[in-house]
Amino acid sequence: MAALGYVPVRPPSGGFVILRDPEGVGVNISLDQSPVKRTGKRSWFHFDLYAENQQGEVERLIQLGAKPYPWRYEPEADYVVLEDPDGNLFCVVQV
Repeated sequence: MAALGYVPVRPPSGGFVILRDPEGVGVNISLDQSPVKRTGKRSWFHFDLYAENQQGEVERLIQLGAKPYPWRYEPEADYVVLEDPDGNLFCVVQV
């Protein structure tokens, strides 16, 4: 939630939460926690965050607990791959 700046519509329940943009501009997002831990680096979903200041956003997310992931980038890559505290990979894309 902190990575997005979104807030819960109501308190999370049973691993499920609906998040909303506090400004009322962005779409709502629902997340449902799986009771089964995934194995390996294959995520159940892939999430991209778009940022005008990619480096600043990557630094902010690392302070929140994300870790850089050793990805093999193409020379023109406009994204950075990070790993969240639960091991899910996601990208921060330069707008």
